[in-house]
Amino acid sequence: MSFPKDFLWGGAIAANQYEGAWLEDGKQPNVTDVLVGIMSKDPGIQWNEDKKKYEMKLNSDKVYLSHDAVDGYHRYREDLKLMKGMGFNSFRTSIAWGRIFPNGDELEPNEAGLAYYDDMFACMNELGMEPVITLSHYETPLHLITEYGGWSNPQLIDFWLRYVKTVFTRYKGKVKFWLTFNEVNALFRMPLVAGGVLTIKDPKDPSDPIGSTTKQDQWDAYHNILVANAKTVQLGHEISEDYQIGCMMTASSVATYPYNCDPLNVVGTLDAQRMNIFFMADPFCLGIVPTYLKKVWKEDQVNVEFSDEELKLIKENTVDFLSFSYYRSTTFDRDVNLKVDTGGLTCRDNPYLKDKAPQPWGWAVDPVGLRYTLNVLYDRYHLPLLIVENGVGLDENIDEKGEIHDDFRVHYIEEHLKNVNDAIEDGVDCRGYLYWGPIDVVSAGTGEMKKRYGFVYVDRFNDGHGTLERKLKDSYYRYKEIIESNGEVLLEDE
Repeated sequence: MSFPKDFLWGGAIAANQYEGAWLEDGKQPNVTDVLVGIMSKDPGIQWNEDKKKYEMKLNSDKVYLSHDAVDGYHRYREDLKLMKGMGFNSFRTSIAWGRIFPNGDELEPNEAGLAYYDDMFACMNELGMEPVITLSHYETPLHLITEYGGWSNPQLIDFWLRYVKTVFTRYKGKVKFWLTFNEVNALFRMPLVAGGVLTIKDPKDPSDPIGSTTKQDQWDAYHNILVANAKTVQLGHEISEDYQIGCMMTASSVATYPYNCDPLNVVGTLDAQRMNIFFMADPFCLGIVPTYLKKVWKEDQVNVEFSDEELKLIKENTVDFLSFSYYRSTTFDRDVNLKVDTGGLTCRDNPYLKDKAPQPWGWAVDPVGLRYTLNVLYDRYHLPLLIVENGVGLDENIDEKGEIHDDFRVHYIEEHLKNVNDAIEDGVDCRGYLYWGPIDVVSAGTGEMKKRYGFVYVDRFNDGHGTLERKLKDSYYRYKEIIESNGEVLLEDE
């Protein structure tokens, strides 16, 4: 196979889906703490008419599994040892912003939060795993959203930079690879979560904060996030010449194919790709704000203006590498509504894809789409690429022999890695593959435990019960074989 000798083999999780301990050691709520799942249309926040503001008000009829998650806050050492048992040389997780600055706008950080990640990163270093750390993985402190309106407010840039400078300085020598905003190009599909945007002035419907988010607020958030990202890259390089600062995009939308050769479907496919990834990746990677957005801003009846100084900042502070998630492809047909969930876009089923994940989710499986995505992104940006999410969620339980046979996951990984190898042979500079998520965590989209991605099973269920015992699945041993051979065992199937 063509995997480089220093290829990063590992896995990826997020603090809000793994750690739990949502109010422990000084942490305050973040945006995902008030959602059962990020696709939820019913967040646990309510308008207080007397105070003229939103406040947290959780629904007592719902189970917020992420509040305890899989207790990673107390079990990360044993879990990291399990990851090392597969041969991981890298591991991606996020820093929960609210552990460092609980409300987000404090002047001084929370030492208990800093110490927690000190130990976690030191543990990774001891085990020979390169930390790949996301600065914001759907974890904007709730206070910044309810008090300031989130990223539509330029004040968040300063709050963010205070947080970033704190962790860049504290973890110098322990962390080399940093990702800024997780799947930030989902801003317009999930404004509350991906963009931390909430309209707080004269909401049209105070009972529905998501519905009251305006287009102007969303584009203001886009503006502020672009500036914040450039300043983050600039700051990181000032603090350490060893720092590699990357962005993170949901890139499944790259593998959107025209359903047929109707030219309007071809153009529609281009528009879908532009407005679902390139509108954000182009500024981060190329340092340009796309010209086609002027037409979009006119249609949305919004005013978006970048100063000459901001445009210069964005141009001079592009990212060092591009990381991304890829789960599935879709086809575009202008006669069918384009929909979205955490796996990416969906429109019409592709008749040429015969492989589907088992129900109840049943996502179409397109390993060649990953090769296509790698080639498109590398041809466009000529930056090193890092796959930081690719995986399959399955409904699985321990059998009568106490075992978990996840043959479909093994098949999924093997086929996708073969196509990563093909992309490398195509000339793509792909630096690593970090599977999502190597241990069962709370599903981001649905807020379930039932949708399991891991090589390691966690005994916890949708109603909240379970022992939290960890158990290895068949895929654990197969991924271990793949890593140990640097991909060579995949040739046995050829």
